Amino acid sequence: MNTIPLDAATLAEAGRFNRKLAWAPRFGVRNRFMPMLGQALLRVSQVGADARLERSGIRVEQRIAEADGLRVPVRILRPAPGPSVPKALVIDIHGGGWVIGNARMDDRFNAARVQALDAVVVSVDYRLATRTPLRGIMDDCLAAAHWVLDGGLPEYRALPVFVVGESAGGHLAAGVLQRLQARPGLLRRIAGAVLFYGVYDLAGSPSVQAAGPDTLVLDGPGMLPALRLLTPGMSDAERRRAPLSPLYGDLSGMPPAWMAVGDIDPLRDDTLELAQRWREVADVELNVLPDAPHGFVHFPTRMAQLALARSHAWMREQLARHANREAEEESETASLAVEAISPAPGPAR
Repeated sequence: MNTIPLDAATLAEAGRFNRKLAWAPRFGVRNRFMPMLGQALLRVSQVGADARLERSGIRVEQRIAEADGLRVPVRILRPAPGPSVPKALVIDIHGGGWVIGNARMDDRFNAARVQALDAVVVSVDYRLATRTPLRGIMDDCLAAAHWVLDGGLPEYRALPVFVVGESAGGHLAAGVLQRLQARPGLLRRIAGAVLFYGVYDLAGSPSVQAAGPDTLVLDGPGMLPALRLLTPGMSDAERRRAPLSPLYGDLSGMPPAWMAVGDIDPLRDDTLELAQRWREVADVELNVLPDAPHGFVHFPTRMAQLALARSHAWMREQLARHANREAEEESETASLAVEAISPAPGPAR
């Protein structure tokens, strides 16, 4: 269940970093005040983000995606003009427990995708749960996806599209894909889904229900109360209805997927169970990383670097397969056209 090579030094480094994390505060949502404070601190830390990207040769643009009666801010990262042309579009949906975060939050990851894939990245600045119900957040992400897939960036309309999500963003990305089933023509444009340790069961998967106080990064005992705070007035059965809980929805028509989760992440079972169901309809590459806590790709470890590099390699593989399929379809279409215009054989003499 892991295609990422991890040597002894990489695992030892992860263990050392986890010992430091054990002393750090855990992220939890028990009221609305702390997320609002966290969001304010995040924005302060992002001062100068656009200039940093532009110095690295990446163009930044803020746009409003208009679809489904909604106006959703998006942050677009493009490669600098040059001899190569963009080969893919990426829809990025950030994490942050639905209560903190913004499109700038993923700049480092998205800049790497721009460079590794010759991609254009559209990062969704959806509303947060401190002011908006979860269904409104999900609607924002779907509207942004509709805008991209319906030609909101007409110069890239023919490009294959990836949907990427991390943590709460993984939940939102999976929900977007399921809701795109209502428009199969758009869903077929998705070349792949890249999902990092998402939340797919809002009533709590077994590993979430078993999470204790020793959980790293996340507040284990507070996870179930936080999910209930996010979905007020609902029973667990209602929380498990799709697309609110993507794990229990129809997965027919889903694209190939790349998934990663740490084996000490309390959201481990969410990914394991979703991967098992997803494999019934499409290819899935599942990576369960030893001694990796929630959010591990944000940490300065070789394991994080290797996981991100493997996600880029997988996306390039999907682009190659997409190009091969297009070439085969063009060849088949050309053959049918030749047959249609060829004269019928004359009578035998």
